[in-house]
Amino acid sequence: MVFLPQEVILKKRNGETLAAEDIAQFIAGFAQGTVSHAQAAAFAMAVYFQDMTMPERVALTVAMRDSGTVLDWSDLDGPVADKHSTGGVGDNVSLMLAPILAAIGIYVPMISGRGLGHTGGTLDKFDSIPGYTTNPDNTLFRKVVQDVGCAIIGQTADLAPADKTLYAIRDVTGTVESISLITASILSKKLAAGLGALILDVKTGSGAFMPTLEKSRDLAKSLVEVANGAGLKTGALITDMNEPLASAAGNGLEVRNAVDFLTGKHQDARLREVTLALCAEVAAMTGIAASVTAARKLVDDALDSGRATERFSRMVTALGGPTDFVERMDQHLAPAPIIRDVFATGQGLVAEIDTRGVGMAVVALGGGRTMPTDKIDHSVGFDRLLGLGARVDARTPIARIHARDEASAADAEARLKSAYRLGDKAPSFPLIAATIPPT
Repeated sequence: MVFLPQEVILKKRNGETLAAEDIAQFIAGFAQGTVSHAQAAAFAMAVYFQDMTMPERVALTVAMRDSGTVLDWSDLDGPVADKHSTGGVGDNVSLMLAPILAAIGIYVPMISGRGLGHTGGTLDKFDSIPGYTTNPDNTLFRKVVQDVGCAIIGQTADLAPADKTLYAIRDVTGTVESISLITASILSKKLAAGLGALILDVKTGSGAFMPTLEKSRDLAKSLVEVANGAGLKTGALITDMNEPLASAAGNGLEVRNAVDFLTGKHQDARLREVTLALCAEVAAMTGIAASVTAARKLVDDALDSGRATERFSRMVTALGGPTDFVERMDQHLAPAPIIRDVFATGQGLVAEIDTRGVGMAVVALGGGRTMPTDKIDHSVGFDRLLGLGARVDARTPIARIHARDEASAADAEARLKSAYRLGDKAPSFPLIAATIPPT
């Protein structure tokens, strides 16, 4: 019987449950060009309004995975795992997590993305490093994973290609904020990466795409249930994004922060706790450790002993970066022309932070994109960002700005000041609001 994509659209528009075969044929047709972009847009809108059941979400995720190549790491002598964050400000966890896991015998072929809206992208951070290639060919990617234990790169054209095109359509048709479509988009790439385990860092708060705990929990549950339903062992942590996670926001500055974290020169307390908690969950899921408690001891030692730093340095070199990047970071990361302190108006405790506003201030400096073709300035951003509860006055800055010119510095400084509200007391948010184990 001839497949008619409009029938699939009509069924979903009318609120019917789609058969897995219908979803598979629709996505395969989209990847092959027999389903048009207009039909894909109509399908996305129908899903946005009618939603999908969990079995439908699994079918959509698997179909998008199968639109391209699925990697196979069965030749490796250890477990293969990865992590995904839903995005935030000052979220440079991946830079430390991958080498920490590699140091305890877990292979991490991490396929990351670029910045989206107010959130920073892992690939943009690595583009700060001279020579580092975020788009190696498959041969080099496999070699680095095998030899070093981890490689952080971008999505290749043959991994879940249907997702890349469908996301572009969703972006211009007002259908991005669908949990069903977000779930399939995130997981199709991770399933295509050939993983054995996945940990998800689902953000909640003023700097998250899902600002309320209820919506964050819904997304986390969807991701965990669909991933496990598709055969990938997956758990999630819901973590706080009511303030920047690191004390730095901006690509090169977050790389500096990550290297200082790995070497022990400076470690933001909240960043350390989230990073090591995620690492411990992966170690327990893969069987490297018998429990999360035992896993935490392993990952703490991998970081504090310097073994994770050594893996990070080897990864940078293997992917084209400087051989002495960790040792001579200041010589390889060019500073911004303008560096100065930013002071809040008045004095008191930091009572509230519009974390999204902090991220948009980085974008205004040139550290993010307003158009997909925009070129990133890797040297700009903020460091020494204060968190909730910090006391500020005329002598205590809320941050230090790194800017290209006076005009952008003045604009971003005003944005940052408006993102910080002072008061007599500060709220307390749980750093890890919930843990969702594999199902």
